[in-house]
Parts: sequence; structure tokens; C-alpha cells
Amino acid sequence: MRTILMTSAAAMAVALVATPAAAQQRGEKIQNSYICVFKAREVSRGQAQAEANRSAQSVGARVTHVYSVAIRGFAAELPAQAVENMQKNNPNIEYCEQDQVVTAGPITAQGKPEVGTMAEETPWGIARVGGGAAYTGNNTAWVIDTGISPHADLNFDTSRSKSFLRDTSPIDQNGHGTHVAGTIAARANGSGVVGVAAGAPVVAVRVLDRRGSGSNSGVIAGVDYVAQNGRAGDVANMSLGGGVSTALDQAVINASAGGVRFALAAGNESTNANNSSPGRANGSNIFTVSAFAVGDKWASFSNYGNPPIDYAEPGVAIKSTWLNGGYNTISGTSMATPHLAGLLLAGAVRSGGTVTGDPASPADVIGVK
Repeated sequence: MRTILMTSAAAMAVALVATPAAAQQRGEKIQNSYICVFKAREVSRGQAQAEANRSAQSVGARVTHVYSVAIRGFAAELPAQAVENMQKNNPNIEYCEQDQVVTAGPITAQGKPEVGTMAEETPWGIARVGGGAAYTGNNTAWVIDTGISPHADLNFDTSRSKSFLRDTSPIDQNGHGTHVAGTIAARANGSGVVGVAAGAPVVAVRVLDRRGSGSNSGVIAGVDYVAQNGRAGDVANMSLGGGVSTALDQAVINASAGGVRFALAAGNESTNANNSSPGRANGSNIFTVSAFAVGDKWASFSNYGNPPIDYAEPGVAIKSTWLNGGYNTISGTSMATPHLAGLLLAGAVRSGGTVTGDPASPADVIGVK
């Protein structure tokens, strides 16, 4: 979701790198790109690739992604008329929807990220939720985001990390995903910052580019990858969003049924969280997160509504890891969500009271350890 940098005007160049282009607006329809979902009872997991190729070839389309676990289906480049023809001629297709832009931005920058060694700091949000203890479990945090940048404060599992962009590197070029990873699991190593589940392994599932922009089709591919490779007790963090997408919502719901728990950002539009995917998704292993500031005060930018929101977490002036071994202080439900992801990884989440000033009723519960 959109994030707001809280640091000085010297880093405007960083902002220009991180901000999506004007043509890439959140929820914008992507021309000639469609996601098609098969009827699960008609197409098995092992048949998904062949059926996707057959469907696309029938109308001269190019397959861009194939999904076999979270959903069975594919994404392809083709005009709207070809989609209609393909659906008419293939009874195995349940539905198709036009692809949309998904973002982790735009980002408003006002300052220069910190670079260099510093004494270890426990950010206020980590302290508020009771995080910071060394992680001793065997599970993984999957960060579905802009990638992760190598950092001394992160236990970054590069071997399982993967990009679903044309740029096949999972390395972060934006900063957003690295910041999320640090809040979840920055090491307690005597320097830098400490995360909620300190030292837990983090895997980059890169679905957003250097501008913080991607597509529903690419995000679904990332969710499908987690559904294939994650295991019960793992946590997937999705600090991103776009318009309403039935396919993306269903992918998250299905993936969570396997035991991977999903932490989803509610969004930063000061509106009902039911207006955005995947934040509007609901399920027993799905948790949508709003944001609050110091003093448990509602963050004015945060989306609201219960359902789908399950917890509120610290999301204003959150310090965490950044590019080039540095640190940055930014705000948004993107920053609140990894607090909950870390709590889910560390164990059960309990109530730490409720936020004040929530525009919806009842007020969101603050999740703590």
C-alpha cells in the first residue's frame, strides 16, 4: 500500500526512483492483459500448463504466467475480443478478468535514508507489540513485495527468493520490501534495528518493480509460488494493493488454506478496506491490518472497516532496514502489516487494547505478543 517517508528534502532523488509513474495508477486496468481461472474440477494441477497453452494458442495469445496451486489458471496478453472468443470455445474456463496495476506506492519523500553503522535500536512499534526476542522457530516469512536488498540486519534466504517480473533478480531496487522485511525479522545483533521475530529467515517474492508497481497477474504468480513452497506456520506479508480482483482474493484464500498465514495491508486511502484487493480477503489464516501512531492513535491515512480488518499495528514513523545497508523511517499500513507478520511468526497474537479515533465501530484491536 502507499507509504509516506518521514525524513528531509535532500532525498527527493530516492523518491523519484521509488514512486510509480503517472501512467501506473493503483487499480488501473492493464490493456490487453487478462487473468483466466479454470474450473478446478475440470483442470488438475498437473494439467494447468498444458491447458493454459492450449487456451492461449487457440486465439494467438501469449501466456505470461501459469497458476497451478493457489488457483488453476493463467495470465495472457490478448485483446478483449479474443478473450470472449476463448471463453466461448473453452468450457474449462470459469471466468476471465482484466489485469490491473498493483502498487506499494506512491511514496512522498522528505528526507535522506540513514546509511552506516549505528548502535542497536528497538523502534517504537517493535516495543509496542512486545517484539524483539530472537526467533527460535523453524518457519519462514515470505515477503511479497519489491524484493529484499542484502543487509547485515537480515537473515535473507536468497536460495528460495524469486522474481515474477521481467527482471528476474529478487533484489530490491525500491526499498519498500527491505523495510517490510526488517520490521518482521531484523536481527538482534548489537547494531541497526531489531524486528518483531528477530533473525527469522525472510524470502523475497518480488512482484513489484523499482517504482513499487506491478500487476495482479504477477502478484498472483507470487502467491502461487508461496502456496507451492510454503508450509504450515509460515507467514506471507502483502504490503500492497490495487482495485478489487476476484482472482487475487481467491488465490490468497486458497493459499492460506494450506496453513500459510497471510498478513495484508488495509491500504492508505482513508476509505473502506473492502474496496481493495487483497486487503478485503477473509479467511481463518488471513489477517488485514490497519495502522496507528504513538499513543495508540488512529492513523488518519489508514483504511478502516471490520470486516475485513482484524488488527491495528504501529504504522507511523516506523524505522527499519533500507537499501545499501541503510535504514529509513516511513509510514503506512505497509509498515503496520509486517508487525503482525512478525507476531504471527513468533506465536499467538493477543489483544493489547484498541486504537482511539477509529472511524469504524468497534475500534480495531491492537495485536501484541
